Amino acid sequence: MNPSTIVKPCEEKHFQKEGIYCLYDSSIVDTFTPEIFTAHYWQHKKAISGTAQGRGTTYFIADDQKHWVLKHYFRGGLIGKIINDSYLFTGLQHTRSVSEFTLLKQLNALSLPAPRPVAVQVVKHGIFYRADIITERITNAQDLVAILLKEKIKTALWRNIGQCIRRFHNHGIYHHDLNAHNILIDDKNKIWLIDFDRGEQRSPAKTWQQANMERLLRSFEKEHQQNANFHWHSKNWQLLMEGYLAEAN
Repeated sequence: MNPSTIVKPCEEKHFQKEGIYCLYDSSIVDTFTPEIFTAHYWQHKKAISGTAQGRGTTYFIADDQKHWVLKHYFRGGLIGKIINDSYLFTGLQHTRSVSEFTLLKQLNALSLPAPRPVAVQVVKHGIFYRADIITERITNAQDLVAILLKEKIKTALWRNIGQCIRRFHNHGIYHHDLNAHNILIDDKNKIWLIDFDRGEQRSPAKTWQQANMERLLRSFEKEHQQNANFHWHSKNWQLLMEGYLAEAN
């Protein structure tokens, strides 16, 4: 391995008080307080550099040399309209935030291009919990949808996207929501995958890997149907798959 690609170990520390449990990387977090999981804390420091809307508001944080992303976990689908952000507690390791933190830590240990985990919080209320996660932000990057709404991308980059995804699959990494929004490309044309909520490491198998790719294809088709200026064609998918299959071994 090239020394420049060696991943720094995660120096885990724990914080626990009453119904609050936190896990954080002390090599990144200088002074820890559970307040870092609130927008108010960062607003007071004037460190919120932007937001993104999804099921809830995701906050982009820029504080000194730190570039972080703060996300609260919200439910989707019909149940999300009834139970907004509460989940049944069956143990800390099974919570959405701790599970994602653990997987991201593994991805970084494997030198896979994914965000580095910073900290997570679980707040227990009886048999339910709410959760938050902070990850390092991929700087100078845009998601693939944003890029394709502006311009075409080169043939080689399409193949590289396929190769990148296959690297994850070769390690048995299942991405629960592999879509074009969760693929980032930075200013050096490096490809990243983000949002590993409900992801996991499995034994490599064609069944779930194919389902992952079919989900990604549907996301391209959906964006193409909804946006006339979306620079995507079925030929681009063929190029992506060429790269994916080239990395099969």
